[in-house]
This record gives sequence, structure tokens and C-alpha cells, in this order.
Amino acid sequence: MATDDKINDTSAVPLTTDAAGAPAGSAAAEGTLGGKEEAKSRFNSALDEAKAGAQALRGEASQRAQVYKEQAAAKGSEYKDQALAKGGELAVEGKHKASEALTSLSRLVAENAAKIDDNFGPKYGDHARNAARGLQDAASHIDTKSYDELGDEARQFVRKNPGLSVGLAAFGGYVLARMFRR
Repeated sequence: MATDDKINDTSAVPLTTDAAGAPAGSAAAEGTLGGKEEAKSRFNSALDEAKAGAQALRGEASQRAQVYKEQAAAKGSEYKDQALAKGGELAVEGKHKASEALTSLSRLVAENAAKIDDNFGPKYGDHARNAARGLQDAASHIDTKSYDELGDEARQFVRKNPGLSVGLAAFGGYVLARMFRR
């Protein structure tokens, strides 16, 4: 009988088992369930910590980004002001040089008007003198107007004469291309 008892004890298989394979209701099964709950709890707390850390990093990153954005805006504004000042200086200088060039061309045409009278006749000399006066008037007009006023006049001219404006731009581009090609 002792042999039969021994066989029955070892051959007995429990009817239910848990997910880990331990017999249901055994101490191993209860320890596994408690371990799972503890593992879930630790995992959830670690996940919450990670979320909190990510949130803190996000907040810090947004604060740094805001500081950098403000610094960039300040620098950009500073550079914009410098560029506007330098651009204004260069525009005034360019306007002055253009006026000087027109005045020089006007003098050159006026000085040569007498030679044109002798070579081609007084009619063509008068045309040269009129052209010289027109160039001198344009030079004085450029000198008296501000850069903004000249820009406004140019915009109005383009609105009134779009075809002529395109033609002048094409001619000017052609002349510049020929000058810089050589």
C-alpha cells in the first residue's frame, strides 16, 4: 500500500494551472500573482516617472527655445537697423554719384554743342543744348528729391507706362550685360 500511495501522489495532476504553469491555488501561483501585481505597479510607477521627466524636459526645452528666440529676434532687429542705416547711406551716395554723372554728361554735351553747330548745323547744336539742359534738370531733380520720393515716382511711372517700363528695363539689362561681358 505504501507503493500505491507513492504512485498516486506523484501521478496526480491538478486540474487548473495559472498563466505561469503553476497549479492554481498553490503557493507558487499566489506568489506569481503577487509578483505580477508588484511588477505592474513598479512598471507603472517607472512609466509615470518617465512621463514626468519628459514633461520636465519639454518645459525646460521650451523655456530655452523661448530665450533663444528672443535673443535671435533682438539680434535680427539690431542687424535690420544696421542694414537699413547702411542701405540709406549707400542709396544717398548712389543718388549723389548719379547726379554728378548726369551733370558731367550735361557739361560734356553743352561743351560739344558748338562743334556740333559747325559740323552738322545749328539745328543739331540746338538739340544738343536742349539735351544738355534736360540732363542738368534731371540731375538737379535727383539731388532735390529724397530716395523715398524717387522710389514713389518710379512706381507711379511704371503704373502709368508698363510697356515702356518693361522696354527700358530690357534695354538697361542688355546694356549692363554688354558692359560686364567684356
